[in-house]
Amino acid sequence: MLVDTIIENARITTMDPKRPQASRLGIFAGRIIGFDEALDGISAEVRIDLDGAPVVPGFNDAHMHFSALGLRMDQLDLSAQEAPTLDALYKKVERYAATRPAGSWVIGHGYDQNRIGAHPDRDVLDRISGGRPVFILHNSAHMCVANTEAFALAGHPDPDALEAPVGGEIGRDDTGRNTGLLADKAMSLVDDYLRLVPQTMLFDALKRASRWCLRHGLTSVTEAGVSGRGIGNGPGDVRAYQDLLDAGKLHTRLTLMPYIDALHGLGPIGTPYGNGDGWGIDLGLRSGIGNEWLRLGPTKVLSDGSLIGHTAAMCHDYVGEPGNTGLMAWDEAELRDMLITAHVNGWQVAAHAIGDRAVGFVLDALDEAQKMRPRSDARHRLEHAAIVSDEQVERIADGGYIPVPQGRFISELGDGFVSALGPERMDQVYRMRSFVDRGVELPGSTDAPVVPAEPLISLHDMVNRRAEGGELIGPDERLTPWQALRAYTYGSAYAVHEERLKGSLSRGKLADLVVLSDDLLAVSPEKIKDIEVRATMVGGKFRYDAEQELAAP
Repeated sequence: MLVDTIIENARITTMDPKRPQASRLGIFAGRIIGFDEALDGISAEVRIDLDGAPVVPGFNDAHMHFSALGLRMDQLDLSAQEAPTLDALYKKVERYAATRPAGSWVIGHGYDQNRIGAHPDRDVLDRISGGRPVFILHNSAHMCVANTEAFALAGHPDPDALEAPVGGEIGRDDTGRNTGLLADKAMSLVDDYLRLVPQTMLFDALKRASRWCLRHGLTSVTEAGVSGRGIGNGPGDVRAYQDLLDAGKLHTRLTLMPYIDALHGLGPIGTPYGNGDGWGIDLGLRSGIGNEWLRLGPTKVLSDGSLIGHTAAMCHDYVGEPGNTGLMAWDEAELRDMLITAHVNGWQVAAHAIGDRAVGFVLDALDEAQKMRPRSDARHRLEHAAIVSDEQVERIADGGYIPVPQGRFISELGDGFVSALGPERMDQVYRMRSFVDRGVELPGSTDAPVVPAEPLISLHDMVNRRAEGGELIGPDERLTPWQALRAYTYGSAYAVHEERLKGSLSRGKLADLVVLSDDLLAVSPEKIKDIEVRATMVGGKFRYDAEQELAAP
């Protein structure tokens, strides 16, 4: 028998309990065909000696904004690393604006008022932009700041006269002046004007994102929102993903979440569970259709705002803000109806729910949906699940729901969590171990580019849970390295019903793997962040290797 590739002399952690470790792995037609003794006497077109290097399944980010990752590589970086003060931010915007043609948009991203002391101000942006429209996205992606020219181009010549839509807020000073700050659904007042990204620009951004993912060991990603009015790059943005696949340039496997406002009534066609009006996207497509490279996953819906923006829907006031418990993103009756209707029509639901009030609302609606039309393996998801009570942990576990927390938020945003909620509530922030101990299959994710997407640093944070300022955030929620690795491999595959294809290195599964510089299960926990990706294989082909010896051209 002749196979395509045999990898040998490796330290392979399979994440398969039937064979946890191996030293040899055989590949044929992009799939794993066997290990170790099963390969005795078998010839291979290519044999690769890894000289004892550690190998793990390909990393899988269960919640990333893949297209935004690529698009922002061409925008102005205003993160704390690049603009550590408000004055530094203004100077970067001014210098960048001066390089842009007259009338061109100045688009930046990544600022955090918790780090620089305040949000940028519309009047200052007017003065430094040379008449150009300015749009600056907060690092949470739940807030932005626009200048007067940006409001005017979006059809709002008098920003002070604007009123916030339901589920949104407009920043105002003591005189009632619009400061340019838009939160959650109010972002649409300007963002809708910018949302339609040309297909050629989107194609190039997706290509950049795929290359970036390969360098960091990410072989699969769930794209958390496409084709909606609220999230995505326009009603036809999925075409760019398919164009990239057809061009042979997509080397990261993608599951796409259509945003819920892209779904609509389909008429009296019935549902998968009985009579009634259908609801979904054209052609009656729903979660699960596609192939091993590109497929539709859950429908995404925002239920509340952001924690560091103090707009996530909470059961208690934010620290120092009496009466502020955040906000729900939709009229509650409308949101409940959408969640139930999506479930009844066979969709997996991925509900962004950060605050404990939002988590409770989503659980109530999905529990009601299950009573109406029981589904044994729906795997509905709570994206972020940032603040969760003990009682809600039990409800999530008992209901078969999947929380999708972000480890990287702990180090990048943890200091902001403390200021928003107070130290006494840190034991409820981005809980992980509580879910694992209750048997929940936890996925790994970053929500990039809200925070950087490197999976090894995210794994480090899931294990160590230290904020940038040094504070330990919820020490009882720390995972073991093995639990964190399982989340970033098998758990993320399970979260989109793909554990039969990926998530472990097992016979018959996709040959997606990562070669590391060190064994993350053996190094001391504080050293996990120092591990590097040496090579990334997708579908049996090395698509990236640091030494440029293994990757295909």
